[in-house]
Amino acid sequence: MKYQFPKDFMWGVATAAAQIEGAAFEDGRGPSIWDVFSRIPGKIHGGDLPEVACDSYHRYEEDIALMKKMGIRSYRFSFSWSRIIPDGTGEINPEGIRYYKNLIACLKKNGIVPNATMYHWDLPYALQIQGGFGNRNIVQWFCRYAGVLLDNFGEDVDLWVTFNEPIAVYVGHAYGFFAPGLKDEKYARQCLHNLMLCHGEAVKLFRSRKLANAKIGIVVDVWKHYPAREGNEEDEAIATFQNEIAGYGMFLHPLFLGGYSDELTRYMKEKDMTPEIREGDMDVICQKLDFYGLNFYNGLYDNADEIRKREEIRKAGGNYQDRPVYHEEAIRDVLHMLVEKYGITIPIYVTENGLMQEDGPDVEKILNDEERIRYVRNVLKALHGAMEDGICVKGYYLWSLLDNFEWSGGYSMRYGLHYTNYKTLERVPKKSAGWYAQVIADDGFEE
Repeated sequence: MKYQFPKDFMWGVATAAAQIEGAAFEDGRGPSIWDVFSRIPGKIHGGDLPEVACDSYHRYEEDIALMKKMGIRSYRFSFSWSRIIPDGTGEINPEGIRYYKNLIACLKKNGIVPNATMYHWDLPYALQIQGGFGNRNIVQWFCRYAGVLLDNFGEDVDLWVTFNEPIAVYVGHAYGFFAPGLKDEKYARQCLHNLMLCHGEAVKLFRSRKLANAKIGIVVDVWKHYPAREGNEEDEAIATFQNEIAGYGMFLHPLFLGGYSDELTRYMKEKDMTPEIREGDMDVICQKLDFYGLNFYNGLYDNADEIRKREEIRKAGGNYQDRPVYHEEAIRDVLHMLVEKYGITIPIYVTENGLMQEDGPDVEKILNDEERIRYVRNVLKALHGAMEDGICVKGYYLWSLLDNFEWSGGYSMRYGLHYTNYKTLERVPKKSAGWYAQVIADDGFEE
């Protein structure tokens, strides 16, 4: 069977500033919360630091050449707030502006459409010590930053994203294993509300600029949970909690339906975690967008008995690890949910999707990444089916161009189409890079 995609389908790759740029303290850049968090012992696998990462700050032309060779049509990257405004609110750093101007110009020169994210998890540390997203002043701070971006790069960026996966802010404030490393769920709920206000006000600011050729959206990841045993009350309760209270529902309801879900509202009230919500806040959050970005990696099935078993092993001091079961087919159901439950009628881009490989000494094994090819092929088959169902999907971005700094996983998790040698910084194409290049050239593949 031939899985044929439209000729104008936006085939891309995605990265993030904190994960690839390096040059953490060069040319006037200030520290981000990840620069600080990574120095707390035990927080990052292997004690890895993002100071050099892939050194894309100095090697962006080389990286764009890799994209050009593959036929990549769009590159999704992020701006580093602390490279643009080192302390978050003060002087603009001309070297930061210069770097991104050069990056965008090089993309344009090579016929690659820029897709730029304003915020991909790396808050300036100077703002965190003032309360970060828990301080409602973040709305003014973020809008000032967004204005600087729009003033300098407005028409040069075709697709603008306000926030990538805002759930990372929740995880970093409620659970502590992402930056800034706090464990205060009530504070985390306020942070999320303030973040979505930042999003809404940034969209309003974008509209005021009247940029003729640019579009704006947001990226929310969806790891949809399903009860492993249909009709089992425990399984169903866990899935509901993970979806509506601790997952995508926290964002999709206010963004597209104009308020928090009944389940989340009830939960926050019972736990005394309701954030401060002022009159008009929900109207600000629920702005009309030009597109929606879906980050999809897997569908998850919850079995209460299995969850209890894992917890017992951990409490007894055991190291319970199992390889996840992949449900690539869930992307089709997720896309239907976005349209049918949340009323999303704007174009959708799959802004991240990929498969992790564990690091190891056998480089040839890592380069011969047949498992990644199988996984991505299955995702694209399900995505193609959703498009045949009438879902408006305009593009697909594979995570990631390069192996990089994978947050708390450090350099132990390899998602790249290209192998990164972190000692020499050489980029070596994996088998998946050639396969994906052929998919792009053919706008599809045969099965």
